[in-house]
Amino acid sequence: MLLDPHVAPAFGALALAVLLLWCPAPAVRGNRDWAWVAGLLVACAVGKASDVLDGRGLAAIFFYLALAFGAGTSERAWLRIPLLVLTGVFALLLALHRLPGFYNPVLADHVQVSAGAIPFTLYANFDKAVAGIVLMGVFCAPIRMRADWLPMLRRALPVLLATLVVVLGAGMALGVVRPDVKWTALTPWFLANNLLITCVTEEAFFRGFLLGGMAHGMARWRYGTAVAVVVSTVLFGLVHWPGGPLLVVFATLAGLGNAAAYLRSGRIEGAILTHFALNAAHFIAFTYPALTH
Repeated sequence: MLLDPHVAPAFGALALAVLLLWCPAPAVRGNRDWAWVAGLLVACAVGKASDVLDGRGLAAIFFYLALAFGAGTSERAWLRIPLLVLTGVFALLLALHRLPGFYNPVLADHVQVSAGAIPFTLYANFDKAVAGIVLMGVFCAPIRMRADWLPMLRRALPVLLATLVVVLGAGMALGVVRPDVKWTALTPWFLANNLLITCVTEEAFFRGFLLGGMAHGMARWRYGTAVAVVVSTVLFGLVHWPGGPLLVVFATLAGLGNAAAYLRSGRIEGAILTHFALNAAHFIAFTYPALTH
């Protein structure tokens, strides 16, 4: 088992909290957010008991929740706009592991899964998952009706396939990756971690919160949506700068695909599935993360 049994319950509860975002829970006093909020609070309690986070981490999560709900419910622009900015900043700090009080376990340390590939390290990031859960729950309106899934998939699928062809094709053309079909003991862990933490959080922030929020705010502008796409996509590329300039280019290409899937499907799930399909195909069928030369 790659995850220490001592911390496994915390991440099991965290995964459940993510899944509860899509739970068609009955309304309680007109509110359907109680399910994922309850799941997040349970995950926090188990995480504290498992030493995945301490009191500082709990305080940061509660403050972040208050900011997000304040921004999401405020009807006064003078209050809502600064709360939105603070929520976005706090989400980034959590996702980039800049806040104290979190102790994210290592799933794989300096491993090489492809011949000639750069070794990489994989973490289970509690703080990043929290950032995504709150953004998804407050700002992204996850699908909670079974009938809405198929139309979303139909609209997103062409964009998803085009994104795979363009990004992985560019990677092969530039000699960054090559075909390398594999399934290792790490693969299920990578896929679960990537979907529930990486893809949900990054799409909730860059597409749901940033692109969606900017497009809504600039709806009266002739090119408001285009500006929102460019800004959110460029920022998505730039946060990958620690991986080098080429990764920024590939992340920007992928970000355009994710944005197109989000806009075409009208759902955050279109962006999440496009993001995940690319990462899964990259890990399973190509050099991961990249060739050393």
